Formats: sequence, structure tokens, C-alpha cells
Amino acid sequence: MSHATPQLDILSLVIHGDVDDAHPALDGTALAPAIHTASTYSARTSGEFAAMANEPRHPRYYARYGNPTQARCERLIARLENAESALLCASGMGAMSTSLLSLVKAGDHIVAQTAHYMGTAQLLTDLLPGMGVEVTLVDQRDASAFCEAARPNTRLMVVETPSNPTLALTGLAAVARFARERGILTLADNTFASPINQRPRDFGIDLVLHSATKYLGGHSDLMAGVVCGDAGIIEKIWKRSIMLGTNVSPFTAFLLLRGLRTLPLRVARQNENALALARFLEEHPAIARVHYPELESHPQHALFKRQMRHGGGVLSVEFKGDAQTGYETAKRFAASLKLARHAVSLGGVETLVVHAASMWEASLSPENMQKAGISPALVRIAAGLENVDDLRADMTAALAAAG
Repeated sequence: MSHATPQLDILSLVIHGDVDDAHPALDGTALAPAIHTASTYSARTSGEFAAMANEPRHPRYYARYGNPTQARCERLIARLENAESALLCASGMGAMSTSLLSLVKAGDHIVAQTAHYMGTAQLLTDLLPGMGVEVTLVDQRDASAFCEAARPNTRLMVVETPSNPTLALTGLAAVARFARERGILTLADNTFASPINQRPRDFGIDLVLHSATKYLGGHSDLMAGVVCGDAGIIEKIWKRSIMLGTNVSPFTAFLLLRGLRTLPLRVARQNENALALARFLEEHPAIARVHYPELESHPQHALFKRQMRHGGGVLSVEFKGDAQTGYETAKRFAASLKLARHAVSLGGVETLVVHAASMWEASLSPENMQKAGISPALVRIAAGLENVDDLRADMTAALAAAG
């Protein structure tokens, strides 16, 4: 991986880290990157064409293979995650499915955790087993469970920390150390933390994945995914992406690169707002429990201090009452908010709130929701950039309306 000289602080890196001596801007002196919309590129000679066709990830051959705008964005994200290389895909699930289908085959075994993003959970429990890949799910809060579940044919361990939506943590260093000793690859979904709050490769994880739709893009106006790691592994995933057609559009890559310029500033504010809301809601008499790793009350707070810089922009709360009462109160709370928006996703400039059980009850059985720790009374809050006093006032009114 090429680095700019001198080494840059992250505030400077997000502005300048996609261009350096080895990768100069192809658009001259323009401060904004060009959007290369071409689907194909011409060669001046047959030798040049052969080089373009046979060089892995050539940015000027055919758009399904790569794109100059995409390449700039990938270089920056790789540097943010302390990786040699990165591959952008059309969505977070595109990045996850392409990665898993590149790394395992029939007869292989995966160890993953019970608490995963819904799409990842379905991929692990439905699609892959149907293709002959065995999957064992373990409680992510116990790092030794990953070790105990490993088999001679285990090829991959998949983790997500903090997890969606309960903010449970996985011990990255412990899982990575065990896996590396046995030649097992590790992949961590770092979407909730972002590279500002956590860098899994610093703890020995091989591959880091993001739904770039969330914090990396940051404005609720694009859909993309990215996987980062050593160049050889990323090239292997890229070859599968050509077959699957999961390439990102150049305009999306442009929007994502623009969003990355302000990533540290946005995430810092979201961290502050989420912590303030977590402390506020923890004291409210209607709330039974707040899930947020930076709170001292979080059962994994010690692990948080070892592997995260800040708690991130997402928290979840559980309302008091039995299952039915809590379910109804949570729904009324989410529907009563005026400033915070009742919508899926996270990481944008606006605060978004969802009632988790309502969102997932059509896709996950009550048993699987219970295994994932999703209470009927749980509401997920993704803090935006608003004034925190306005957010507290909005939530106070919604709490009163929810009863």
C-alpha cells in the first residue's frame, strides 16, 4: 500500500488520502474527483489492450472490473482501515455475500455469532447451508465460544462488533489470535463503529467490512459496501465480484468519497449525541435498560475500553413492562417522535429510530430474535448531528405520549 508523506492525522487523511505520489489525480488540478461514467475504455495498441485485460483490477478496462473514481475511494477506505487494499460493492450485503462466497466452498465450516445484521444472519443460516457450507453460531460475548466451535474444516470466523441492535461486543484480539494460530481467516463487520471508533485490523482481524451506506457515506443518499484487507485476499474477492456483478456505480463512488471527507467530524458529533442520549434515557423511569458500550453499566464496558475509542452513534433502549406492554410502548414511542425520524438505517446526519421487533418480526422467528437478544420492547436509536437539547426534548415528549 502506498502512503502519502508525511503520515497524516485522520482529519487530513480523509481529505488527501486518495491521492499520493504513486496514485496522482487523473483529473489534473481539479479539487473534486471526476466521475468516470464510461463503461469501457479503448486501447492504442494490441499490447496495451492485453495489459488492460489481464491486469487485475485495472481501472480503465471495463466498468464491471473497476473504475478510476471507484479506485480513488477504495484507496482512501483501505488507508482508514489500515489495510493494503479495499473493494467497493453495490451494497453492504453485496460486499458480505461476495466475500463469503469467495472464501468458503461446500464442505467448509464457518463460525459466526448469533447477533448479526439480519441480512448477514439470513446468508449464514439459509443460503450458505443450502450450498453445503456448515455454519455454527455462538454467543459473541464469550470469545472462547469461537474457539470451542472450531473444527478441522473451519475456514472462516465472522464477527460483528458492536452488534445490531443490542450493541454487544466481540473480543477482536482473542478471536483473531485463536484463528490465526489455526490458519482460519477472520472477517469483522465494522459498520456500527466506523474506522473512527475502532480498527479491527489493529487487533489482528484479516478482513474488515462496512455497509458504506451508513457512516462512511453519512448522508442517507447512497448504497454501497466495502471489504478491506491484504491485497491478495481482496483480489480473490474481486474475481468473484466480476462473476456476481456486485460492482458499485461511479456516481455512488463519487458520493461516497465526498462523504468520507467529513467522516471524523460527523462521527465525533454522533458519538457525543449518542452518549448524552444514553445517559439521559438511562435515568428515565420508563426505561428498563440502555444498551451502549461507553456506559459504565454496560456489561462489556471493560472490553469497550480495550478496543474502541468511543461508543459510536447507535444505542438501544428497552421499555419497562411485560412483553406485550413493552412492545406497544416501544411502538408508540417511535411513532410519537417529531424531530427524530422513524426510519431504518443509521449513520446519516439525521437521528433515526426503529422499533426492532416490528422491523424484523416478518424475517426472524421469535426464537431467533430471542437468541439475538432482540426484546419486543427494544428501540434502536441512531444519533444524528442535531442539537442534543432538541433531541432530548423530542424524546421527552415522545416518552410522555407513549405512556
